[in-house]
Amino acid sequence: MFSYLGRSKSSDVETMSQCSSVHHHDRAYSSHSGDDGSFGTIPKHASSYGLPTASPLVGLPEISHLGWGHWFTLRDLEMATHHFSATNIIGEGGYGVVYKGLLVNGTEVAVKRLVNNMGQAEKEFRVEVEAIGHVRHKNLVRLLGYCIEGVHRMLVYEYVNNGNLEQWIHGAMRHHGTLTWEARIKVLLGTAKALAYLHESIEPKVVHRDIKSSNILIDTDFNAKVSDFGLAKLLDSGESHITTRVMGTFGYVAPEYANSGLLNEKSDIYSFGVLLLEAITARDPVDYSRPANEVNLVEWLKVMVGTRRAEEVVDSNLEVKPTTRTLKRALLVALRCIDPDPEKRPKMSQVVRMLDADEVPNREDRRNRKSRTTSMEFESVKDTGSSVGDEISIIRVEDTDSIAPSSSQPSCSIAGASLVRPVESVKVFLICLPSMNRDRTGSWGMIGMLRRGEKPMYRKSSDIKLIFIHGGT
Repeated sequence: MFSYLGRSKSSDVETMSQCSSVHHHDRAYSSHSGDDGSFGTIPKHASSYGLPTASPLVGLPEISHLGWGHWFTLRDLEMATHHFSATNIIGEGGYGVVYKGLLVNGTEVAVKRLVNNMGQAEKEFRVEVEAIGHVRHKNLVRLLGYCIEGVHRMLVYEYVNNGNLEQWIHGAMRHHGTLTWEARIKVLLGTAKALAYLHESIEPKVVHRDIKSSNILIDTDFNAKVSDFGLAKLLDSGESHITTRVMGTFGYVAPEYANSGLLNEKSDIYSFGVLLLEAITARDPVDYSRPANEVNLVEWLKVMVGTRRAEEVVDSNLEVKPTTRTLKRALLVALRCIDPDPEKRPKMSQVVRMLDADEVPNREDRRNRKSRTTSMEFESVKDTGSSVGDEISIIRVEDTDSIAPSSSQPSCSIAGASLVRPVESVKVFLICLPSMNRDRTGSWGMIGMLRRGEKPMYRKSSDIKLIFIHGGT
């Protein structure tokens, strides 16, 4: 039996009011995620805000309690869903059908009835679900229990209201208003914290396998609740898994996973990068209604950034656009997440730090940033002297804390960024490709000082990845 060993290392996100999260927002609706983004919406019931919140399992038969949740009988769930009535369906997709249910103690739940039993025998299903049942994080939809009876396999989740990110960006919730930039980042930051917890804070770690906008539920305070992790894959530390059946949704699936079935947490990180681009642009990952060169969101975005048209990709429905600095930061984080080489993608804990860096700056940061330029541009230097024609990126950084949190983590530098600030001299570092070292961690080191107006000198070698210029003496 797997055991739950870790606690969340993430800090809570500050609560945002609904009025600051949505332009022209009037009332909230409830939903639960299915698998293909098609969902019903149900009017939100009267709030019990301010009253003590009881456990959703209080009042259920004690004999059915597990160590972490509840074992439901088929009859329990038939009664809760009016015998799985079509009127109770709130979502459906490749994994199964989701029903809204009402337990005998009055708790609203979402019941996912799996199709094809996911090819799992009872023992395998029970082991995996019970391991995941111990997972607790404020940004994860809580798995309340399950049902195994005959051929039936069902998962019971808490019921989260206020729609999901897909509905707010593309679908049923848009007529309530446009989700603000701040609300989008709050949802994405919560999602990143949930994934960092699953990947790095518990053992065995959990790979979600199906990160997408319709699986990011949103509560009434616009906190993210990642759903469907009950169908995730458990992996021991450092382990990858080869599967013949690729799970996930077209457009979000990492290329190495789609091509070879190689699964590890880097697959989720790629999907998160696509999710971040989707939130920035309000475009579907794959949209065949668009011109041929815009069908694939990832490829189109790379072209737009590469031709210095980054500010044109922002959702045109946003009434208040993000600053250039904030937009470029979000885009650079996304581009790191969707790197074709899985080894170059950041950990989710790094993504959390990068996304959170500008959200709640301390007073000293605010004072310092008033005198700093916020221009950012992408540049690269072609090493025409090298036999392999390497492209060497030059980074000039005015605020090293925002891009490289500490000198011990140069890998947090974002290739291609240039924050220009006139200084008398700068420190120059050389960062080499991960392939140089057996542990694939790369190498770096200070190679000298550079005076204003001087150009950096570097050796011509295929090992050079980028030159990092520290914006201070």
